[in-house]
Amino acid sequence: MIAPRRLHPAWIVLGALTVAMMAASGLRAVFGVYIKPMEAEFGWSRGALSGAAAISLLLLGAAGPFVGRLADRWGPRRVIVLALLLLGVGTMASAYVQQLWHVYVTAGLFMALGAGGVALTTGSSVIARWFEGRRGLAIGIAAGGMSAGQLIVIPLAQAITFYSGWRTSYLWLGVGLLVLVLPLAAWLIRNNPEDRSLRPYGATGATQTAAQAAAAQAAGRVSVSEAAQTMPFWLLLATFFVCGYTSNGMVLTHFMPHALEHNFTAFQASAALGVMGAMNVVGTMASGWICDRFGRRGPLATYYFLRGVSLVFLLYVWNVPSLHLWAAIFGLNYISTVPPTTTLTANIYGRFSVGELSGWIYFAHQVGAALGAALAGWIFEWTGSYSPAFVSAALMGFLAAGLALMIREDPIRARPLQPAVATT
Repeated sequence: MIAPRRLHPAWIVLGALTVAMMAASGLRAVFGVYIKPMEAEFGWSRGALSGAAAISLLLLGAAGPFVGRLADRWGPRRVIVLALLLLGVGTMASAYVQQLWHVYVTAGLFMALGAGGVALTTGSSVIARWFEGRRGLAIGIAAGGMSAGQLIVIPLAQAITFYSGWRTSYLWLGVGLLVLVLPLAAWLIRNNPEDRSLRPYGATGATQTAAQAAAAQAAGRVSVSEAAQTMPFWLLLATFFVCGYTSNGMVLTHFMPHALEHNFTAFQASAALGVMGAMNVVGTMASGWICDRFGRRGPLATYYFLRGVSLVFLLYVWNVPSLHLWAAIFGLNYISTVPPTTTLTANIYGRFSVGELSGWIYFAHQVGAALGAALAGWIFEWTGSYSPAFVSAALMGFLAAGLALMIREDPIRARPLQPAVATT
């Protein structure tokens, strides 16, 4: 008789990580739901609230390099648990704001830093340590969890806001995070398979001890200064900057008010975000599968090109079916850029460098997101329309498609800066 194959613990770790990233991503994305209610209650301007969103996005990215460095050196589990605690406290505190600066501190600072500790930086560090095979799929699943977070949390926040008010919505979301998600992450997420005398999923060869794994980790780490001497690092920074500008910055922050001001109801706009979130899950997991089988550079370029096309299409949405069609198209490539970007980083610079380097790449993403969020708000106040902002985002998507084709995927360590000739 053949003994049944035992589920590798890497998948259990991945499941807990996905739930944590789902919750953090969903809470990070809800601010757009509260813009209109805050305007109505306090009379704050769209530009002032957009500034809070921009600072949140910028701090979310600024935390990445430091969080990634801590994850690489201390282990990602501790970082994730502390970040979830901070995110829960910040979410609950947001229910009690009375002044504009309170919003900047709670949603702009605490929630941003908390979400930044449970983002791609730490998630990619966990996955790179636990997976040698199916790494693209694993990253796709975790990133799909981030998409599912939007699918679940944004409509939930909208529903609670509609029935009980935006303050109650913030409060219950924070309580749910601390009671349900935090204990699960603390229980199931582990730093390294070697700590349990295991090999990473898909790895071959003898099992390393924890001491051997630590020695290999120290020897195999590529510093930021070394990576900065290579062209792929700068191309990854540039393309992910565009990703943040076109997704979190423009669309996630301003889609809800844009839809409301084009005569769509709050529930129609929320439903479109739900469609986007559902297609995010499909597109991101499919992207991980595609990367494992067909490479990363070509799919990454395709995703950015399609994003530019979808942003042009947004300018011509005319009714609810077309709005949902746009949401489906945009959702397919919203987070599909994550698996190729993260696996490129791991493959080029090694699995023990992913946390810190992904932190800097993610920082570029959030700089783009902050610029996109603030610029769209300012453009709206100047012109009364979001159209010029969305056109700029479409052009940036087309530019990123060309840059992605220039990325060289060969493993490197401290190679001098030189033009990256693409190889298949």
